[in-house]
Amino acid sequence: MDAGVEEWFAAAGPREAELRRVDELVRSAAPSIDRQLVPLGSGRALGYGLVPYRPRSARETTTWPLLLLAAQRRHLSLYVSAVVDGEYLAEARAARLGRVSCGRSCIRFTSLDRVDRAELTTLVRDAVAATRDGTNGCLAG
Repeated sequence: MDAGVEEWFAAAGPREAELRRVDELVRSAAPSIDRQLVPLGSGRALGYGLVPYRPRSARETTTWPLLLLAAQRRHLSLYVSAVVDGEYLAEARAARLGRVSCGRSCIRFTSLDRVDRAELTTLVRDAVAATRDGTNGCLAG
């Protein structure tokens, strides 16, 4: 395992175990997805599956993780950069994900125990499938 990823988990202190549980769910749902640390604000987050991405404000395409796991001050965040049929998957499925708070592409929760794991697993698989088959509208063309 990448020493940098191990250091990232360890640096999370009391959130380490929860981050590892989410990592395990993501990697079980998408076993072939790569993962790496990526810059996020003044820190780092764990990214899965780098994909081509161009924010509206940018002139050039860069890469960004399809999935991004971050430890925030009061919760964990799983960002899902997947738009299918014009809807962000996280936002479209928020009501089915359990006791979570969702933004357009962000799922926030304090513990994986509050999340419907089967629904989250399906969401991760669907995001990967949409990216693989070219129907993920969040990606740069």
